[in-house]
Order: sequence, then structure tokens, then C-alpha cells
Amino acid sequence: MQQTVPLTTFATPKIQSLAHRYVRNLRCLSAVRDGMLSSRPPTSGSEYHLQRLPVWGAEVLGFDLNRDIPDPIIRRIQQDVTEHRLVIFRDQGAVSGQRQVDISGWFGSLESTFYKHPKSPHPDIFRVSNSNLEGCTGVGRTGWHIDGSFMAKPFAYSTYHIVSCPTQGDTIFAPLTEIAESLSSERRERWERLHMLSDRRGGVAQPLIYPHPITGKPTMCLHTGMTDAYVWDLDTPQERVAGSAETRQILGEVDQVFRREIAHLLYSHKWQPGDFIISDNLAVAHEASPQTQMTVSDVGLRIMHRTTIAGQYHLHK
Repeated sequence: MQQTVPLTTFATPKIQSLAHRYVRNLRCLSAVRDGMLSSRPPTSGSEYHLQRLPVWGAEVLGFDLNRDIPDPIIRRIQQDVTEHRLVIFRDQGAVSGQRQVDISGWFGSLESTFYKHPKSPHPDIFRVSNSNLEGCTGVGRTGWHIDGSFMAKPFAYSTYHIVSCPTQGDTIFAPLTEIAESLSSERRERWERLHMLSDRRGGVAQPLIYPHPITGKPTMCLHTGMTDAYVWDLDTPQERVAGSAETRQILGEVDQVFRREIAHLLYSHKWQPGDFIISDNLAVAHEASPQTQMTVSDVGLRIMHRTTIAGQYHLHK
């Protein structure tokens, strides 16, 4: 059985330094044995440390996604995305399109958006910008939404990487569980009766509030800028489709809840060069701020690469 000799027993600083190095090596070897590090010599960015954000979500500092990531760490990241819903990796430098696709594959099969831009580095990368020469413009400015709300199985996860970072242009994220749980009992009862009908690829009715298919916690399916109508009491004798005026009233009510009543729960992400985000798309809604479309001359060039992971679940009450 190994015993650590107290460093105070060594007579010279040189020997003490060698002893410190010996102890560090023992700890690294123990971490490799436990599967927490790769077997190659540790370098900057090899250790995974997550810290919670003040209200919700989490941030990872000093970890390099461009490295080969061992399976135990990948499983930890998957678990953290489920728990925290939004995980931000800082200072990633340039993540190639192929590497972003590989990271996205940790969470399932990719399902690429139907938007394409000739400068996208990969068919599964959705490239957005404040310049139509560099990417698709106006993206995310159609109201609070989850991605793929119009699909039978909305996207499960999304990844975002800022390739060219402007001086302004936050993306605002909203925690759907906290929002659903903050509603008054009267409003919660009303919203539980509603399904949304998208204004695109019609035929799919999604519940406004439903249990998350993995966590079981209440969450929401919405797109306040792309909803054609709401249905009350779907698949019951009381089923009816809301008219246009009533639909606008409901959409206004939802928007007011997000912008005013739960504003303290919103997380406005101020992009920094190299940021990489993984989000649980079924648990987090988002909207691009108006500043994301300010001109290049005003805020600099904005380029973001996004991937979406195919949904695995129909949304049910």
C-alpha cells in the first residue's frame, strides 16, 4: 500500500519540488484509472469543471471541445445538458463544421434545417448572420419559440457556435419548466387545454403545456410568431378551433408572460468569441434580440453555426 511522505521531511527546496511533482503524477494516474481523463499527458483544457449560472443553466470554463473527449466525459456532458438544459462552453476558439457535427452526434442523429447557405461549412450546419452574403438573416426574430415546433417530433437538442462575434446581439433563453410552474392556477388550467397549430406544414397539433418526455417536468411547445391557431380541448367532445381574434389574444397573453411576468427568469446570453452552447430544445425556448440584425458597420459581422438533433418523441399530454 502506497504511503505519502510528508513534504516537510525533505531537506531542500529541489527535493520538495520533485516530491510535489510525484504527488501530482499519482493523482493524474488515479484519474486515468477512474476514466476521468484521457491516457495521454494532461494539457490545458483537459479537465471538465461545470458551474451553475445564477438562476438556471450552467457554464464550463477551461475545457477544450476540440480535443478527443473520453466517453465518461461525454456521458457527463449529456447528463449535465439534461439537468441544466443550457450548457455554455467558453473560449472554444474556432470549432470546425465537422467537429460541431461530431459533437452534436453525442445527442442523436442530426436533422438539418431546410435553410441552406452557400457558405455553410457542412450540409447539417445552419449558418446565420447579419449579412446575407455570409449567412441567413432575420433568424430567430419571429417570437419566442422552440426549434421545429411545426414538426411531428420537434428537435431534441440544438448546438450553437459563434464564428464571428459582434459587439451586440444577445440570444435570450427562457426556462420552460419554471415558466409553466409560475403560472396562476387559473391560467395554468386554461393553457393546459390548448394545442397550437403551426402556420407551416400544417396538420400537427402540439400541446402548449406537456410533460418533458425525459424528465417528466412540465414544459411547453410554442412559436409565438408562427402559430396559425389554437385548439381547445383536443380530441374531446368540447374540441374547437380558436378564431383569429382569439388566437391573437392568446399569443399576446403568452408573449406578455415571457416579456413581463417572468422576465427575471430569462437568460440573455452575451456572446463572446469562441462560445459554444448545447441546449435541450424541448426544455428551453429562445428568441434573438433585435441587435442580432444590426448592420455590420454598427456592430461588426455576426456569424453563428447551429445544428439541430432529430426529435425522438411525439409530444403528448
